Amino acid sequence: VQLQASGGGLVQAGGSLRLSCATSGGTFSSYSMAWFRQAPGKERDFVAGISRFASSTYYADSVKGRFTISRDNNKNTAYLQMSSLKPEDTADYYCAANHFGGSWRPDDMDYWGKGTQVTVSS
Repeated sequence: VQLQASGGGLVQAGGSLRLSCATSGGTFSSYSMAWFRQAPGKERDFVAGISRFASSTYYADSVKGRFTISRDNNKNTAYLQMSSLKPEDTADYYCAANHFGGSWRPDDMDYWGKGTQVTVSS
């Protein structure tokens, strides 16, 4: 399974971005999907997760009410809509897939895409 994240960029504080994670090589609907982020010198942290058929979503406290995760199983793509961005949201953002679900720990994710950089200026 290959994952390709895109949509990062430079945005001013208060602005919005939408990240996309296109997948190939597997059955997309068999995977829970998640977004993580990693700032320089810090650990990779969970941001948001979504179950296989989008019945459940999960968010880190730091992004609740500002970020929305979604997926389109017909397009094999997951999304992360980010609004009201803050400078502390600056990081490399990674999408990941979990075949069995039930965990959002980085070590439990089965597949990872390369990161897409998000920079929020103050």
